[in-house]
Amino acid sequence: MAKNDIDKEAMLAVIDRLQDELSEISDFIFHHPEIGYQEIQAAGRLAGYLKTNGFAVEMGYGGLDTAFRGIYRQGSGGPRIGLLCEYDAVKNLGHACAHHLQGPSIIGAAMAVKNTLRDFPYTLEVIGTPAEECAEGGKNVMLANGAFQELDAALMMHGSDVTTTDNKSLALSEFVVTFHGTAAHSAIAPDKGRSALEAVLLALNGIAYLRGHVRDDVRIHAIIEDGGQVINAIPAKAVARIEARAYDRPYLEQVINRLCRILDGAALMTDTTYEIERIANFHNKIPVLSLNRLLMDNAGLVQAKAISSPREKTGSTDFASVMYYVPGSCIRVAFVEQGMLAHSQGWLDLGTAPAAHAAIGTAAKILALTCYDLITDERLLAEITHEFIQEKARLTQS
Repeated sequence: MAKNDIDKEAMLAVIDRLQDELSEISDFIFHHPEIGYQEIQAAGRLAGYLKTNGFAVEMGYGGLDTAFRGIYRQGSGGPRIGLLCEYDAVKNLGHACAHHLQGPSIIGAAMAVKNTLRDFPYTLEVIGTPAEECAEGGKNVMLANGAFQELDAALMMHGSDVTTTDNKSLALSEFVVTFHGTAAHSAIAPDKGRSALEAVLLALNGIAYLRGHVRDDVRIHAIIEDGGQVINAIPAKAVARIEARAYDRPYLEQVINRLCRILDGAALMTDTTYEIERIANFHNKIPVLSLNRLLMDNAGLVQAKAISSPREKTGSTDFASVMYYVPGSCIRVAFVEQGMLAHSQGWLDLGTAPAAHAAIGTAAKILALTCYDLITDERLLAEITHEFIQEKARLTQS
């Protein structure tokens, strides 16, 4: 047996020995769900494990109290690999997105690399990233505060109905739009009022027509957050929340410019004014297909369940913002039946099932083997970096 095969077998054995511990940590996070920016117990449990096991741990990394970074260095130089995990729950739903599986999987992978790979220099960064479910995305906040920038590659896992990767994701921007008019009694003096609600309704109608004149990948959604308080009063204030997505940021910005002209028109027609606040910006993923293939090759080696082709139709994630600056990929590992959707009761019901525990170990093994390949093969990491640079240039210049 070749030495690299022996090393990999040793890594997988470490994860097998840790399986019960990793499952217990996952169950603890599952039974103590905490929404974004409030993940005190989850972050403390994960960071505490890393500190106990020889990682230099920094709490509050990237400017968020419930974020952390655990660093382990082997030798001098070498690649710097980031292993990222989320642990926030869905508001009012608990861990219906399976974020409780991520931290234990990442810990398992990091421990396997740390305890077996000693012949090559490298740095591992295990990074806890809060508030993925929040509108602005915790990783975006962390990026603005300088996080992730030193990484050579960033890896994640996510629970899923199949084992796969994503080839792309939707860039996203979210806005709060507030129209201001003049209040009046709707029966006695309607001519004295300038309805902010009518401005919002006109804007939403304009957006509805815009949907037929943009690319097929564009998604625009809106809700009225404040449309007035009583029916017999013309509201002086009305608030809408608008979300726009597309598969690349440059085209999305063109759509947003058109959205703003619709808002201008609504204000003009109703003699109102408005203010707009952009509260979220998620980038589209810069796909690195060679890194995706590496993860899937390792998924095959560990005989992961329900291996499937890469997802082409995806939503938005703040991990894509990290992938805009660093070559990255997320391995999705099956733990529910194919076709069962995230943020559902089905995912929640299976959160501590044997299949969920098995997915932790499977993901840890895939990530550990991928770290091994990136650390021990300079040409492989160089090829991934080159592809990332080329693909980013192509997408940003389109």
